[in-house]
Amino acid sequence: MIEIREILSLLPHRYPFLLVDRVLEVVPNERVVGIKNVTINEPFFPGHFPGNPIMPGVLIIEAMAQVAGILALKSGVSGKAVYFMSIDGVKFRKPVMPGDQIRFEVQVTHKRGNIWKFAGKAYVDGKVTTEAEFAAMVSDKEL
Repeated sequence: MIEIREILSLLPHRYPFLLVDRVLEVVPNERVVGIKNVTINEPFFPGHFPGNPIMPGVLIIEAMAQVAGILALKSGVSGKAVYFMSIDGVKFRKPVMPGDQIRFEVQVTHKRGNIWKFAGKAYVDGKVTTEAEFAAMVSDKEL
């Protein structure tokens, strides 16, 4: 398990853009399971949408990408940064709301050089809310 302090040491993201609270499982070069606790205090809820708070889909995808970044960094890629490159096949199946806990399950589907491809799903209460395929580049922290 990876707790928030280690997540902060791995990812450059900080509030309000750090979207991973805990990592439950990492199998280097293969898969990762991460958690995001969604609260009404999130800075995007007042505007998305007043009276009907729904987590923006792009932020669910960003959280999924952050979980994938942790997987890459825990797979022997130290002293590097992981940059989101592309996304395909996104499907939003169910809204995510305050009080939900999102479970991200991300698998490596292809790796060649510094390019990693992933397939990820987000679940709330065991039901898929979001799924996507995406790619990232592992590079020096300064491009």
